[in-house]
Amino acid sequence: QVQVVESGGGLVQSGGSLRLACVVSGGRFSLYPMGWYRQSPGKQREMVALITSAGSTNYADSVKGRFTISRDNAESRVYLQMNSLIPEDTADYFCSAIAGGRYYWGQGTQVTVSS
Repeated sequence: QVQVVESGGGLVQSGGSLRLACVVSGGRFSLYPMGWYRQSPGKQREMVALITSAGSTNYADSVKGRFTISRDNAESRVYLQMNSLIPEDTADYFCSAIAGGRYYWGQGTQVTVSS
């Protein structure tokens, strides 16, 4: 069973930075595409950043140039470095592992950006 646990959220001022981390247990992490998603109250969950098993990345237009996704296969971790944060980035952030055609989600970590 694949388990996903996020950490690193918090309160930060506009213009600040945070780094989210996600650790995955179970299965073979190095084979999994991984993604960060976010959801604000009253809105649908949206993709923020994706990274393939080979390390290719893809970003939502709203975060390009500000956020960076990376992975450490030895530690079964994926990170989301968030710079130049703005209030619109306020959301619950979720990490997802794609294994066997199924999405495995963590419980989420809250990010609040104050203006």
